[in-house]
Amino acid sequence: MSDYMVTESTGLLAIRYRKIVMWIHWITAILVLMQLYVGFTFHDLPRGTPERAFLFGWHKTWGVLILLLALARLSMRLMNPPPPYPSDFPRWRRFVAVWSHRLLYFMLLALPLTGLAAVSGRAVNGWVVLQQGLSFPAIPGIAKDNEFHEVHEILVWVTIALLVLHVSAALFNQFVDGGPVAGRMWPFRARRQA
Repeated sequence: MSDYMVTESTGLLAIRYRKIVMWIHWITAILVLMQLYVGFTFHDLPRGTPERAFLFGWHKTWGVLILLLALARLSMRLMNPPPPYPSDFPRWRRFVAVWSHRLLYFMLLALPLTGLAAVSGRAVNGWVVLQQGLSFPAIPGIAKDNEFHEVHEILVWVTIALLVLHVSAALFNQFVDGGPVAGRMWPFRARRQA
């Protein structure tokens, strides 16, 4: 069975993502960057301090928001698959792009879920306390002392590597290659035709 995102093309023109998909992409990107900053910041603070608790509360809150946005975007993607790449985009680059995107989607689900699992053992009455008076259902059956935080931390480093690849490819496509594939996501535009 072939993968249409790798084997098919849209011809010489790139078709842009839908506006709602672009909005979710950029909101998620901002949240992920905030998560990285807050995660590394609170991790270095002493346990039990108000500053750490405050930042950890936001880390959990934004993690839930990322999870919900990833589920929304994934459902949109399943109902309305993205268009294939333009014909001038080499097949090997299509393969790398498609699979790096899929791995990023996996991470946008796995990171919040492993984080949720890590804190679920200490949930109050089955709810994880977030910021602004919000709470989210805990994963039942998780031990108070569990190893999910270690899995979560490993996935953070894998995600950072994928983000570096993703951003580098986007910048390469826009500023070095400049072909039609650069125009698929706002604010980028193709600088040359295929």
